[in-house]
Amino acid sequence: MMNIVNWLIDKTISVIEGAREFVKELPEKLKSFILKKWSDFRAGFGKYQIIQLLFFIGTTMLSSAFFRIWRVRNYGIQDVIYLMDIVNETFSNPWPPYSKGDLLKGCMVSGSLLLFMIVYRDTRKVTRSKKEFGSARWGRKRDIAPFVDPVPERNIILTATEQITISNRPKIPKYARNNNVLVLGSSGSGKTRFFLKPNLLQMHSSYVITDPKGTLITECGHVLEMNGYQIKAFNTINFQKSMHYNPFAYIRRQEDIATLVTVLMENTKVEGAKSGDEFWQSAERLLYTALIAYLHYKAPKEEQNFAMLIDMVNEMEVREEDETFTNKIDDLFKELAEEQPDCFPVRQYKAFKLAAGKTAKSILISCSARLSRLDIDAIREITEYDELGLDTLGDRKQALFLIMSDTNKTFNFLVGMIYTQLFNALCLKADDFYGGRLPIHVRCLIDEAANIGRIPELETLITTIRSREISACLIFQTKSQIKAIYKDHAETIAGNCDSQLFLGGNEESTLKSLSQALGKETIDVENSGNQRGKESTITQNFSKQGRELLAMDEIAVMDRSKCILQLSGVYPFYSDKYDVTKHPNYKYTSDFDKRNAFDIMKYRRRRMKLRGGDKYLVINLGKK
Repeated sequence: MMNIVNWLIDKTISVIEGAREFVKELPEKLKSFILKKWSDFRAGFGKYQIIQLLFFIGTTMLSSAFFRIWRVRNYGIQDVIYLMDIVNETFSNPWPPYSKGDLLKGCMVSGSLLLFMIVYRDTRKVTRSKKEFGSARWGRKRDIAPFVDPVPERNIILTATEQITISNRPKIPKYARNNNVLVLGSSGSGKTRFFLKPNLLQMHSSYVITDPKGTLITECGHVLEMNGYQIKAFNTINFQKSMHYNPFAYIRRQEDIATLVTVLMENTKVEGAKSGDEFWQSAERLLYTALIAYLHYKAPKEEQNFAMLIDMVNEMEVREEDETFTNKIDDLFKELAEEQPDCFPVRQYKAFKLAAGKTAKSILISCSARLSRLDIDAIREITEYDELGLDTLGDRKQALFLIMSDTNKTFNFLVGMIYTQLFNALCLKADDFYGGRLPIHVRCLIDEAANIGRIPELETLITTIRSREISACLIFQTKSQIKAIYKDHAETIAGNCDSQLFLGGNEESTLKSLSQALGKETIDVENSGNQRGKESTITQNFSKQGRELLAMDEIAVMDRSKCILQLSGVYPFYSDKYDVTKHPNYKYTSDFDKRNAFDIMKYRRRRMKLRGGDKYLVINLGKK
């Protein structure tokens, strides 16, 4: 008890001493403060000083008027009407008859107010209570509410409790977000079950779905067909169950030729190729561009395919000892040069022919090695003509399943090629036919995006497709996968996905970037001590410090039923994953009832029956 009394006495004495020192130094501090402000005023007379001066004059007049009214009232005038006349006289006359006393009192009042405002402005402390070291927190229901469409079927499902509207143009513009989603989750985290399937069952768009192993089309094809979707499939695992895809069918401009050559070379690189091979790659590019351009401008439709491109490369015989020797392809371009000497194919071929005989032979060998994957009978046949109609996906509701192997990447480059041409073809269709917006939103659910190869200029496409009613959901296992494929553009791609969903994993760079993005919150830290001895002393004090909303180790051991959602401009959400079995359309999938299993071959046989109004293309393959 005595310790507490002594502590109170000491505290009281220290407070009194502090107050005494403050009072003693106050005149000097006030004097220096006024002098400093006067010198600042004289040195920089500007907008703020003019406002202060006007404030001083205005408050002086008002205060003086008040004192005049009060003085007259004190002389015994009680009549209300007479008092109102005095008020009107005071405020209607630009310079009413103030007495010296009224004016002096008015100046004192306005000066005091002005001084108080200046002192308050310069001495006030900028504080953010409970946010000193960070203001991060988890999002709540009211945070996501403005982004949700009242019609459940018009939403993108992100978690069990968070959804956002598919519309790019909500009624309140500040709630507009793009529909691009970046999903990160290690193997077994439920990327297909908790995200891809629920969103496919929403059926508010046309869909392009990457389907590793080919299970999604079997499980969800029936419900899509029930709801009027036209279903298409490109199968790189079993080509006999695949529709035909011909990249040449989507060439409309010279830029399309360059894009096709780029995606072909990007995704058919020889393993172990070094940057020193730049010369050979450039030479190959010239040859591919020249040959594809020739086929596009001069060959009949049935010859515009990879099979003919490979045959043309094989016909390009080169003799090192005879520089004057010409092959069949040289003769074709010679004839074209006579007709159109400055056309695009001729210019490209002339640039290629600058290579000497030995060099040209090496280039042709490199071309043959690169095209060897396409020189398989099944690939030649599957790319002979086109049935996918990539540029029609925004015309009516369709679902295109791109089935690829998750263990063998040999033919996955064809899927990457489809996505590249898909984005370009749909953007052109939107601009040329629909005034910049497709009538049906096209949603690309790109599962295992790291396995389809590199989509050229994805960092540019993902920023421009939104306005055309196209969106992409990129599903990777880790952020390091994005960096490995897209290098310096990885952050640009991730940054243009307004929704980022983490389903679980333990890759270090992913955990670190996520923990930093979640931010820090301010917490109270309790420090206590207990000294035992002759006189026991117990101490307890509190302080504030910043702490990560979730540290790396906490994210690594996160419950697998939980996920983390980051929506641009909103606090992050720590929520349950969406259970696909709760979706109203789940009962129509083969997961619920095996009788709902979809067979693409039976579907295609049914579709082959021609009906009135159907459009079809007859191709003569020259076979009897």
